[in-house]
Amino acid sequence: MKTSRRKFITTAPLLAAVPLSTVESKAADRPAPSGLIDCQSHLFLKPVVDMMRKRTDYPRVYDEGGTTYLKMGSWLRKIPPHYLSVKTKLAAMDEAGIEITMLSTNDPGPEWFGTNGPSVSRLIHDSLADIVRRHPTRFRALCVLPMQNERAATEELDRCIKLGFKGILLYANLAGAWCDEPQFRWLFARAEELGFPILLHPAKPMTTEQVKGYELTSTMGNMFDNTIAMARIIASGLLDKHPKLKLVCPHLGGTLPYISGRMDHQIAVLKRSNQKLERKPSEYLRSIYMDIVSPLAEAMQFAVEFSGPEKLLFSSDHPWVLPKYIIEPLRSLNLPEADEQKIFHGNARKLFQL
Repeated sequence: MKTSRRKFITTAPLLAAVPLSTVESKAADRPAPSGLIDCQSHLFLKPVVDMMRKRTDYPRVYDEGGTTYLKMGSWLRKIPPHYLSVKTKLAAMDEAGIEITMLSTNDPGPEWFGTNGPSVSRLIHDSLADIVRRHPTRFRALCVLPMQNERAATEELDRCIKLGFKGILLYANLAGAWCDEPQFRWLFARAEELGFPILLHPAKPMTTEQVKGYELTSTMGNMFDNTIAMARIIASGLLDKHPKLKLVCPHLGGTLPYISGRMDHQIAVLKRSNQKLERKPSEYLRSIYMDIVSPLAEAMQFAVEFSGPEKLLFSSDHPWVLPKYIIEPLRSLNLPEADEQKIFHGNARKLFQL
């Protein structure tokens, strides 16, 4: 038993945890990557921030002590000036070797604005389209739809396609309703019909109250939202109904890849599901794309082994994360050059038809 355990430890492919400085030094032995495509990168849009400054209800923006704040109930976030800056975004892209960024707004999405959602969605998309027009070689855009109004959302999706948008950013929960709930399922059918990718993304977490202690909302709450939303999509049977759907789960799938064996057992073996699925849950999870925004080499290595390099996408989550904190851990894995290129840009070019 001891010999077997020792053999496992010495031959396991996962990398030992190392400081970022060590990771950087290993990656520096090879030429810096270029031509990267960033599939998850955000801006607070000035017209949208200005609109929220005029609101008295949540979500609202206010300034205090020289700092700008976004408040949504008990969730309070700062908006530094560079979070609105296209110039800062371009500088970060240039430094990291990012050729094209798939740009999206920061939440809150249109679903938080009630009957004003359609007009907020148009404001967001007009702002994003203007940035793409001014920098046509550097940016493409993802749309966020007023999902509380199916007719308006359908019309806005059609408008965004005409404007050249490349995909849909769909929040894991939509103002407190999970994105797989029946009133939203039309979007999965429409996206499959169009061949239009859907990127899941956390918003104000459903678990905000449970994780706000010690400021763990982003660390835990957002990742739990990713995990629960993706698990619900799988368990709902949506991926059987829409087998050609192009779906991306961010942040290496939250925690779902690491507990998918338990989900397989609960659903496929113990039959604890109200749906009859055609495959094991882990097989659906392997069929979708995941982005690599999880700055830990071991997690990235597991994702490569779990999903394969053909299903992984480079993303930075800028401005919340600097691109180097994603690039350097991936490069430290010393993947074959062809696999690294798939993750850094090849898969995204195919997925978004760039």
